[in-house]
Amino acid sequence: MSFKDEIERRRTFGIISHPDAGKTTLTEKLLLFGGAIQEAGAVKSNKIKKGATSDFMEIERQRGISVSTSVLAFNYKGKKINILDTPGHKDFAEDTFRTLTAVDSVIVVIDVAKGVEEQTEKLVKVCRMRSIPMLVFINKMDREGKDAFDLMDEVEQKLGLRVTPLSFPIGMGYDFKGIYNIWEKNINLFSGDSRKNIEETIAISDLNNPEIDELIGEKPATRLREELELIDEVYPPFDRQEYLDGNLQPVFFGSALNNFGVRELLDCFIEIAPSPRPKDSDTRLVKPDEDKFSGFVFKIHANMDPKHRDRIAFVKIVSGMFERNKPYLHVRHNKNMKFSSPNAFFAEKKEIVDISYPGDIVGLHDTGNFKIGDTLTEGENMGFKGIPSFSPEHFRYINNADPMKAKQLEKGVDQLMDEGVAQLFTLEMNNRKVIGTVGALQYEVIQYRLEHEYGAKCSYENFPAYKACWLKPDDPKNEEFAEFKRIKQKFLAKDKFGQLVFLADSEFSIQMTQSKYPSVKLFFTSEFE
Repeated sequence: MSFKDEIERRRTFGIISHPDAGKTTLTEKLLLFGGAIQEAGAVKSNKIKKGATSDFMEIERQRGISVSTSVLAFNYKGKKINILDTPGHKDFAEDTFRTLTAVDSVIVVIDVAKGVEEQTEKLVKVCRMRSIPMLVFINKMDREGKDAFDLMDEVEQKLGLRVTPLSFPIGMGYDFKGIYNIWEKNINLFSGDSRKNIEETIAISDLNNPEIDELIGEKPATRLREELELIDEVYPPFDRQEYLDGNLQPVFFGSALNNFGVRELLDCFIEIAPSPRPKDSDTRLVKPDEDKFSGFVFKIHANMDPKHRDRIAFVKIVSGMFERNKPYLHVRHNKNMKFSSPNAFFAEKKEIVDISYPGDIVGLHDTGNFKIGDTLTEGENMGFKGIPSFSPEHFRYINNADPMKAKQLEKGVDQLMDEGVAQLFTLEMNNRKVIGTVGALQYEVIQYRLEHEYGAKCSYENFPAYKACWLKPDDPKNEEFAEFKRIKQKFLAKDKFGQLVFLADSEFSIQMTQSKYPSVKLFFTSEFE
């Protein structure tokens, strides 16, 4: 297969939603259709009978939520599909925002009963900002919920999207009969038996066919015809270019848990979704079909295999081919590096690959050379844009709860911070360590992982800070900066990379600093020029 064909057949996408909308279950069912797994893991009532394939960290299995993005790849109908299953919980939003820099399109999952929720709004806003093509999947149709038209109105109003349904439910909850597939013009009957992988599908080219009345009953058939007429009048026809430009969002209905409507979603998705797209760097726009390789690190994960204590940097390939054992330039360090065992992913299972193409995600074993946002190229000096590191909003002192394990604690904290789970600040005054996170649940995850992956125990104390502000004085030697440092010394710290940070205790304190010390510039992300 030629290089161009390999790019064309790739689909790299993320699945986003509010917690509990069924994102991980949908991922499982997509894998089931791809033949990548034989049986899906049920995530019910937070007691996980068989862990979901994409939730491979022990803490995820216990709590029944995803706390880390996982990468899964499989082949389906001649296409190579890369799924990035992201955490829905707001405390792990940072991981999700970074993952969105590595996808070419997105599936948004919405719960039929709860409709559009807060976390979905935030994530969709990021997708809209970046013009990422989105497809909406309304899940749990076998339960009682909101009317299909009301839901589409809600999606349009709350998320600011312009939708067009490509499938439509026949009834809902107890009366749920199945789905009319507008895209393929067929009816999919629901038997409510999730053990059957695929329900029966009946091709219907003419809606006035009396066979429909026999299949689903006279009343539902009449209602379906009326609803489909209304759809034709109210919603715009599907236009692939509009979808690719991020101006039109197709909607599908189904029930991921019962495997229903998932195949329709997948079949349509692989036809319309974009192959790898160009990406902006700080010097130029990089196109996937360029000869020379380039890629960037969007995630780092320590201990994917606790037996080996390994760290893996996830690299999204933007252009060219990535070849095993070929030297590539690590732009930030300005040094060449070779990788003898690059991995492709299937949750925690990994396979060594010789060649990877644009759109693919490759895992590189890392001994501490990478940080999030790093760029690899075949020699060109450039960096990819838009990989954020946020200002934390929660701060706690971290204390060693087992003096015999000080080394393990230090190593564990060091590696977990590299993952971008949280940020570590060392106070200038007394060298005490403070951990800053975007969400409070992160502290539990850190504590759990330190104990189970590194054999170290920690405890926390509150640290009275409101926000972390990175500092850049106009002139580090002037008196104004010296005075600022003297007065604020209790709140000054260094981050992991030695940059000076002001841990402001209130919004008022930030405003006062800005007016009193105008030559000291404050930044709320760690990436400033």
